[in-house]
Amino acid sequence: MNMLDELELVPLEEAARIVGKTPHNIRDYLQRGRIAKYNDKGEKIARAKNGELRVSLKELRVFLALVNQGDEKHHHAGLHPELGFYGLPEYQRTKHVHRLHPYLGKFIPQLVEWFLSRYFEPDAVILDPFMGSGTTLVQGNEMKMHTIGIDISPFNCLIAGVKTAKYDINKARTEILDVEKRVANFSKRLAGEQSPTLPLFPDDELEEVKASLLAECNSQYLREWFAPNALLEMLYYRRLIPQYEYQDLLRVVLSRAVRSSRLVPHYDLATPKKPLPVGKEYWCRKHNRYCVPIDNCITKIHAYSEDTARRLAQFDKLRSDRSVTIIQGDSRKVDLKAEIAQTPIAGRLIDGIFTSPPYVGQIDYHDQHIYAYELFGFPRQDELEIGPKKRGKSKQAQKDYVDGIVAVLRNAYSVLKDDAKVFIVANDKFRLYPEIARLSGFKIIEEFHRAVTKRTEQGDDPYQETIFFMMKDL
Repeated sequence: MNMLDELELVPLEEAARIVGKTPHNIRDYLQRGRIAKYNDKGEKIARAKNGELRVSLKELRVFLALVNQGDEKHHHAGLHPELGFYGLPEYQRTKHVHRLHPYLGKFIPQLVEWFLSRYFEPDAVILDPFMGSGTTLVQGNEMKMHTIGIDISPFNCLIAGVKTAKYDINKARTEILDVEKRVANFSKRLAGEQSPTLPLFPDDELEEVKASLLAECNSQYLREWFAPNALLEMLYYRRLIPQYEYQDLLRVVLSRAVRSSRLVPHYDLATPKKPLPVGKEYWCRKHNRYCVPIDNCITKIHAYSEDTARRLAQFDKLRSDRSVTIIQGDSRKVDLKAEIAQTPIAGRLIDGIFTSPPYVGQIDYHDQHIYAYELFGFPRQDELEIGPKKRGKSKQAQKDYVDGIVAVLRNAYSVLKDDAKVFIVANDKFRLYPEIARLSGFKIIEEFHRAVTKRTEQGDDPYQETIFFMMKDL
């Protein structure tokens, strides 16, 4: 389908008739910049000659639908009418394993699917050098494509590996629920229950177990950010993990539960500033009432155990047999030729890139998962982050960011086909990517502008990003 077909361009009067509005209404939308002006070739124009003006039916319908929803603030002229995924329900945005663990700053799988389905064929090799939690890898595999992901964070690699791993689904579910049951029994003993159905520890041993668990906790962060019983429950779960086969899977279940069990407001799980006192009431913007922070971990373990098993089973029915390669390392320096040589796609060049690098000065990626680093002892690689929030958005920070992204693209250049298609999702408010493309040996073929809606735990303010389509400048 070409761009003209996608836009569905028609004259203003015809557009008004089709959508049930007056020509005056349509002119008002144009004047206020809510929809764009086009000529009959599909080119955006500022002023139209007599008989030349066209409007996009698709763009107009999207805007009117958002008006009906009271959500029109997200739409302006020039935004791609499909890429906002307006009205897409939450369960589809977070389908199957995409929701195994929260991750601040990830894109929705439908965005990956939209581009991969239009620009690549099954069996293509797709690289994501800023893998994050693995959205590109999961969606590429579902679409029968080989995928490669690189990330400096060991924890990100854990999440992506758990999402894309192949499981004995029955065994995985059994292990997840068995650990849950054992921790639930432990939680009941902590609460003072002494039922004969809970032969976990003799009464005189419970205190010894609690002491030994706390002795294993060397993290001041964990001691400060969790209520006493929550800390004991998560430490007990951690102690049980080595007894099972799918240990990384259990670590992700536990990490997800731990994230939601901190002493923080329910509405501020993404970037909490400090822990609340145990039992301290606060006004909760999420629930519109007074709440107290959670004082246990087993509630979230219950919530996420069955959910995880269900999501694994859903993806298992959709996944393909194409290879998934996860590389923990610095994308500026990873020897991609050597890494690919160890995979089922050895000897092949990469067909394309779909990735979303960090945005300048917006997120400290290691800090968002500090609880997991403290709980599991993963080594931190903060100093290798490109564009972290802690370095700000100054001119020097922007220059360092450009240097970092350029180094990543240059490093990937030699393993890309000459006609490889590169898609980079960016909030480029400083207009850095034209220079990044030039310095990396690429040219920008097209820019797609989209509204970002329903950002989990990040508010609902109007927000836009650009998908840069690049190719080698040969």
